[in-house]
Amino acid sequence: MRARIFQPSRTAMSSGGAKTKNWVLEFPSAARREIDPLMGWTSSGDTQTQIRMQFDTKEAAIEYAREHGIDAAVSEPHKRKQNIRQGGYGENFATSRRTVWTH
Repeated sequence: MRARIFQPSRTAMSSGGAKTKNWVLEFPSAARREIDPLMGWTSSGDTQTQIRMQFDTKEAAIEYAREHGIDAAVSEPHKRKQNIRQGGYGENFATSRRTVWTH
């Protein structure tokens, strides 16, 4: 089973970058999930899917996988382009504004 090393992206509900700085090593599911007929919970016999390790750097995650004999694939993150305006947000309310501010 091949593990995955990646840097998580931000959530769709947030514009911030919290919890996106660390690198994560996780295992894919090897067994099929089943629904418990009494409670309706999903369960699996594969306990490796519960493991999700976090590392400060990509190199630390790769080194850990190498030391423990874990076959891992590294996924590079797709960074988004920063959107920084010239004057910033405060420029909207500047008293030295030369153009009329409209909605």
